[in-house]
Amino acid sequence: MKPHLTPSRRTMLGLFGGAVSFVALASASPSFAAGYRVTHSDAEWRKLLDRQAYDVLRHEATERPFSSPLNGEHRKGTFLCKGCNNELYSSETKFESGTGWPSFWKPLPGAVGTSNDNKLGYPRTEVHCADCGGHLGHVFRDGPKPTGLRYCMNGAAMNFRPA
Repeated sequence: MKPHLTPSRRTMLGLFGGAVSFVALASASPSFAAGYRVTHSDAEWRKLLDRQAYDVLRHEATERPFSSPLNGEHRKGTFLCKGCNNELYSSETKFESGTGWPSFWKPLPGAVGTSNDNKLGYPRTEVHCADCGGHLGHVFRDGPKPTGLRYCMNGAAMNFRPA
């Protein structure tokens, strides 16, 4: 008599989980080359960026809340993409959101793009640099007037240039 080869529920759940993990990992390393003004190979990005900036900009990581020196940046100036120096936000649109990340109510014209992000199982709007495609953070509809938006950015993805 042949052994019973029907997989157990635990085996099936393990296989399903592995497949979901594979898809998530495959999608966590998007190709940013297509359609952006600034492009580099992955090896070049690794050389150009510090580890945290690389993880955030190129692999959509999130820095720990309240860890960015840019949280306390209150001088007049411009916040730039750390990957390509694209001008992203004026200091005039920065506000204290209390979330632990630098927050803005409006980007500079043409500075950022957005895309749908369902990686956590619910819809969010991802914000990326319009010039290099680097992941900056997310935008939410709980910000101050006049836009009502909160661009919640990773400080590790940006530099500040004083006016």
